[in-house]
Amino acid sequence: MRFSRDGHNVTKIEPWYRRLMNVKKKKADNLQLLNWEMAETASFQKQYIIVAGVMFLILLVYMARMWSLQVLQGATYRYQSENNRIRLEDISAPRGIIFDKNGVPLVENRPAYHVLLIREDVQDLDGTVRELARLLGRTPDELFAVLEANRTTPKFLPIRLAADLDRDALARVEAQRIRLPGVVIQLEPKREYRWNGTAAHLIGYLSEITESDLKQESYQGYVQGEDVGKFGVESAFERFLHGKRGGRQMEVDAIGRRIRLLDELLPIPGRNLWLTVDIELQRLAESLLEGKAGAIVAVDPTSGAILAFACSPTFDQEKFVRGLRKEEWQALSKNPNHPLLNRGSGAAYPPGSTYKAFMALAGLQEGVITPETSFNCPGYYEFAGRRYRCWRDRGHGGMAVERALIQSCDVFFYQTGMRLGVDRIAQYVSMFGLGERTGIGLHGEHPGLVPTSWWKRQAIGVPWQKGETLSISIGQGYDLATPLQMAVGYAAVANGGNLWQPYVVMRVEGSTPVETDEIKGKLRRTIPIAKKHFDLVRKGLLGVVEDDRGTAHAVRDKSFLMAGKTGTAQVVGVADGANRKLLERMAKGKTRDHAWFVGYAPANDPRISVAAIIEHGGHGSSAAAPVVQKVIAAYLKSESAAAPSQ
Repeated sequence: MRFSRDGHNVTKIEPWYRRLMNVKKKKADNLQLLNWEMAETASFQKQYIIVAGVMFLILLVYMARMWSLQVLQGATYRYQSENNRIRLEDISAPRGIIFDKNGVPLVENRPAYHVLLIREDVQDLDGTVRELARLLGRTPDELFAVLEANRTTPKFLPIRLAADLDRDALARVEAQRIRLPGVVIQLEPKREYRWNGTAAHLIGYLSEITESDLKQESYQGYVQGEDVGKFGVESAFERFLHGKRGGRQMEVDAIGRRIRLLDELLPIPGRNLWLTVDIELQRLAESLLEGKAGAIVAVDPTSGAILAFACSPTFDQEKFVRGLRKEEWQALSKNPNHPLLNRGSGAAYPPGSTYKAFMALAGLQEGVITPETSFNCPGYYEFAGRRYRCWRDRGHGGMAVERALIQSCDVFFYQTGMRLGVDRIAQYVSMFGLGERTGIGLHGEHPGLVPTSWWKRQAIGVPWQKGETLSISIGQGYDLATPLQMAVGYAAVANGGNLWQPYVVMRVEGSTPVETDEIKGKLRRTIPIAKKHFDLVRKGLLGVVEDDRGTAHAVRDKSFLMAGKTGTAQVVGVADGANRKLLERMAKGKTRDHAWFVGYAPANDPRISVAAIIEHGGHGSSAAAPVVQKVIAAYLKSESAAAPSQ
């Protein structure tokens, strides 16, 4: 910067050549910037062309495919969309097979054909149902009732209109199915009871699952129309017997005919069960009850395994498989002989004199009697001005415990019971499993009743009377027991005090040995009674059969030693014998006492304990003891035949 002479600033003037150089430099910079921008633009344009080209090619391929589908293959796909559908089908899992202890099949599965209706596919519901009713030999109202009961089922799901078609009905429906869109024939395994009616109360039966069942957590995965166990082993072991359903994805045409399989998930069959019973022994036991009402239960005293479980009268299991109609169910449930009643474990009776073995053990252990204690029996016991009679009117004379068991003297046990009192009696009898469920696991088991003073005050609202102790001392009054309880209780007497939990399934079989579960007996308790007392009572029970004066001497078998006790369960109390006979004739035997016998053998090495009750059979010695003797003889013979030769 320069200054003028007067001191003011003067702008510096650059030379012309320098200004020219600056202008040229700016032009060069601008030209360089322009070249860079042009290069960037060219690169972008190239990328755009590539992307646009790719997109054009994709669009071209898509348009070509659409043209092919709509023009070249349009008719084919139009036909398929109108006539073919994808259908999901359930595949029922075969239910587990039930065998006896020797591998004889008792319950299997057979093929069964059902008619299903998918309402979504039906063009004329009313006409279709009426035509199906004609083909099936049913009334339209029956089929409409099924639809009404399943009205909440979504229309795309099948409803079973008819189950287990016979060959003729199946042929008729199959021949007309092309005219009945929405009608489907389903094949699934159906239960078949090989020995229909045999062991029915033990094995049980199936019935179609109900809507209330389907809401329960235990039935998750089940579907409408499926059969489930409702009774016996079929019910108690439902979770093992029931398999896991499979399914398949099928392409079908407009009338439901299969075109091709798209996908499939195979079902998992249920697990097989091996029971502890022998079908031949079971059949024998049931034949011995033919024409009678009653039960026979046989138990292994060394494990608690059920060897036979017979109830009479029995029922037709196949009727439940086919499906009972309302009138059939009413006839069965109202039958005065109660064929559905499980008399082996679901019915309780006064045990009568079979109770005396437990009474003797209680008295000996508590010290209220000794082996030498003797009571005189004049034919009655007098208490509070009333005579409580012995079954032998003229009396037994002097009786000690062993002879009292052999001859079943009531007076001896009246005296023993009065010395024990009701609550000590209950304490000891309960040790043998009476008054509580055995744990066999079958639904509907009756616990029986062992009364106490507390029980009576709670249940009836009045105090216990000493005279009532006399009644329960001989197994009458409030005493109640099931045949199963008595067989298990006497098994504990036979083995010296081990009370086993009875069981009926010995093996749950899987598809591999690893998945197979072997079931063994479970010891519930060891009864705290001295061995010498068991020995004495067992000696008395042996005398019941072996002694000439024993109440069951008539069934003595020379091939083995059997011990046991007869019993008579009073049905109606009548003081006068003549009046009792008159009443029996008027009631056609329905007032006659129930007959008991509980026995085990061989007496020195017990391998079977059997309880039998014959309703209105009269005396245990004549009605029940022969039955038990035959069951024991058959079992020991089969055991001997199966034993390996030495």
